[in-house]
Amino acid sequence: QVQLVESGGGLVQAGGSLRLSCAASGRIFSGYAMGWFRQAPGKEREFVAAISWGGGSTYYAESVKGRFTISRDSAKNTVYLQMDSLKPEDTAVYYCAAGGGTAQLMARVRPAYWGQGTQATVFS
Repeated sequence: QVQLVESGGGLVQAGGSLRLSCAASGRIFSGYAMGWFRQAPGKEREFVAAISWGGGSTYYAESVKGRFTISRDSAKNTVYLQMDSLKPEDTAVYYCAAGGGTAQLMARVRPAYWGQGTQATVFS
């Protein structure tokens, strides 16, 4: 089993920044990509960003490209999502995810493991 615990959500004004963290524990296998998804009220969960196990490959949704940055510390089994230039439409519950495969694959194939989510609210 893999456990994922997110932190760092909160309330921020448009144009501001938030940094999300996700700590993974349990049977994290080498080769797992990690990433972030989000779900806004009344909408389906959508892919945000993913990063390969070694951190050398990243993949972003078009809606966040250039504003969000995903990174990871493999020694700590932790992944981060730096969110800058936030917009009200970024308001959502953000979920950490982990699964086998590449960062790009995570955008198309539902990951195996999920965290409980952390709320990020952007007001104008």
